[in-house]
Amino acid sequence: MNVWSQAKVMAAQTPGERNRYVDFLRAASILVVVTGHWLIAGFYYADGALESSDVLVVQPQMQWLTWLFQVMPIFFIVGGYANAVSLESAERRGLQYAEWLAARLNRLVTPLLALLLGWAGLAALLYFSPVSGDTIQVGSRAALIPIWFLAIYIIIVLLAPVTYRAWRRWGFASFWALVATGSLVDGLFFVLDMKAAGWTNYLWVWLGVHQLGYAWRDDRLGRPLQLLIFSALAFVLLWSLVSLGPYPLAMVGSPDEDLSNSLPPKMTLLVLGIIQLGLLLSVEGPMRLALSGLRLWAATVLINSMIMTLYLWHLTVMVIVVALAFLAGGFGLGFEPGTAGWWSTRPVWIVSLYALLIPVALLLAPLERRARKAGTTAPPAWRQVGGAVLVCLGVALLARFGFGSAPLPFLDSAAFLLVVAGASISGLLPGFR
Repeated sequence: MNVWSQAKVMAAQTPGERNRYVDFLRAASILVVVTGHWLIAGFYYADGALESSDVLVVQPQMQWLTWLFQVMPIFFIVGGYANAVSLESAERRGLQYAEWLAARLNRLVTPLLALLLGWAGLAALLYFSPVSGDTIQVGSRAALIPIWFLAIYIIIVLLAPVTYRAWRRWGFASFWALVATGSLVDGLFFVLDMKAAGWTNYLWVWLGVHQLGYAWRDDRLGRPLQLLIFSALAFVLLWSLVSLGPYPLAMVGSPDEDLSNSLPPKMTLLVLGIIQLGLLLSVEGPMRLALSGLRLWAATVLINSMIMTLYLWHLTVMVIVVALAFLAGGFGLGFEPGTAGWWSTRPVWIVSLYALLIPVALLLAPLERRARKAGTTAPPAWRQVGGAVLVCLGVALLARFGFGSAPLPFLDSAAFLLVVAGASISGLLPGFR
């Protein structure tokens, strides 16, 4: 049975009470992320060397498009909804925190380990080749951009029982408390120049967005007209923050190396999430009706069955293609970003990368669908939490510095070993359960 037939069988077995729109938004968002990353990749070949430029600098008018392509808020909103459903199910079945957490970590960390193991092996091989450490670092950092999401999302999953309990008890007050904290941090960042404080907004901003998923699950966000009004008001606020305040226009990256809406996150991303949520939920009814059809829902099921693999590996596929093109004398990389020739080749570029990514996803996706063996006792919660924190620390270091050259000798090896040690402590590796 081919994968499409399998997806249709799985789609036909979906319980009627499942909100299929949640899964659709997750699938659609991953395609936007993948396509967006490939679209703004500014690699080109000139004078025998591989060069790169920032498309957002070359064509500043494109910065407005980042308001569409920055869909990470949707991931966290969908994550909030899904975590609420999962926690409710665990409560009904009488599952303890350790049992609930084991299943969540297994789905998140297992495919991540495959990616990092692949890059650790490649970096080790290249270390003994003429390739410089700086080149290894540039390639690995570009390929490992997606893993930052897991570094923070795993922490949010660890905290989900606490944040969901806060939502049940205090409702929107739990959301506004995070908004106030994130706004205070932005104030410290901009007004008092306390740059280090800004990094804590990885927690406050994304926890705030995650709370909106709980609100959606509890149907606390109003009717379509109200949602559109909320979106319009949030758009005015975001436009004001960008045009009148200190925030940059681009929601992904930034032409200014010292100032970005996403590194570290700013409150602009939370406001953008409100805009997106209002617009998307205003059409939830028609979309849920459309998703009752087998074909659209089967496509959604198929993408979700390999979603972590698509997300984690899409830039690795691109880096490999760019490296091979360079070795082939710059084949396909002859146009500078932003030129008419460059734009005319983007469709071929993106279709070609999808043609290569899909087989990789089909090969590796079983890793993310690998369930824990029935009857397996979950490790104690303290072990899982401690191990997960180590995983997040290692992932954060690798997302920031990659493999190869680093500020400290063997930092990449230490970061990778942190991930492996954390996965072992959490019971995610065979022999450590």
